[in-house]
Formats: sequence, structure tokens, C-alpha cells
Amino acid sequence: MANNNPSQLLPSELINRCIGSKKWVIMGGDKELMGTLRGFNVFINMVLEGITKYEITVEGIRIAKLDQILLNGNNIAILVLGGSPELE
Repeated sequence: MANNNPSQLLPSELINRCIGSKKWVIMGGDKELMGTLRGFNVFINMVLEGITKYEITVEGIRIAKLDQILLNGNNIAILVLGGSPELE
């Protein structure tokens, strides 16, 4: 019998359920990404599509659009399942 309680899932099972949906990824450093999760592996390296990249600089927030990106799982600090960056 499958367990549908999100609090009882392994992290990889929860991420697997999110393939095809938009995710907010907070990277180590001053970068945040919002895009559609297309896939990942056991190291949590992720492929995102339709990305908006937010980078915090001394001049303010720099926003860039990217078609597709492969993220190294070692650089991902937080994966937000729902939500989006708050811009001031």
C-alpha cells in the first residue's frame, strides 16, 4: 500500500511527485530560480525549464530568463514546493 502522507515520504519521493510543476530554488549565494522541474537524479542534480533567475547584486535585483538549465545539487540550499520569490 502506497503512503500518500507527505510527511512520511523520502525527499526523493517528494521531489519525484513535483516533476512537471513550477519550483522555487534558492541557491547557495545570492541566486534564486523559478522554473518547471523536468527531472533529477540521486544527487539532486536538477533539470529546470522556463526559468526566471533572480540575482541579488549591489545595484539591486537582476532578473534573467533562461530556456533550460542543469543545476548541480551541491549548490541547492532550499527547494520550495510552491511559492515564489518575494521582490521588494
